[in-house]
Amino acid sequence: MYPDHPHQAPVQRAVEVHQPTPLPPAVTHPAPVVPVQPNSVPAVASIVLPDGRVVTGYAIEPARPEPVAVKPAVSRTAVNVALGGVGFLAVCGGLLLLTSFIAALTAFITQLIILAAVIFGGWIAVQIFSASGHQGGTTVNIRKATFKRNHFHS
Repeated sequence: MYPDHPHQAPVQRAVEVHQPTPLPPAVTHPAPVVPVQPNSVPAVASIVLPDGRVVTGYAIEPARPEPVAVKPAVSRTAVNVALGGVGFLAVCGGLLLLTSFIAALTAFITQLIILAAVIFGGWIAVQIFSASGHQGGTTVNIRKATFKRNHFHS
């Protein structure tokens, strides 16, 4: 290439090319902090890289993602609506039974009133028709009586 002295011919030298070792891409999120118990010291780990360098550091457990809350197959609103419908049907059934009970009670009271009217009316009729012949006074036989004013003679 270039001579060492200005009057010398150029010297050919071997060219050495150094290829850099590619590094893995940097992690964009920060490493998780591992809580350390006050009485314990975390283990120290050493890693030997392919080029012979040794990296020493604390062993860090990989971050575990938070468990995702499992959503139920049916939403709470749907369950509440269904339970409300069941309750409404139960109330309607109870109201139907209550209505039937009130109707039956009304019919029973009506029949009792009619029965009382029939019995009381029959008792009054017996009193009226049986008392006409037994009034405790003088019984007059019309066939034997003589009415002078009407010119009735028997």
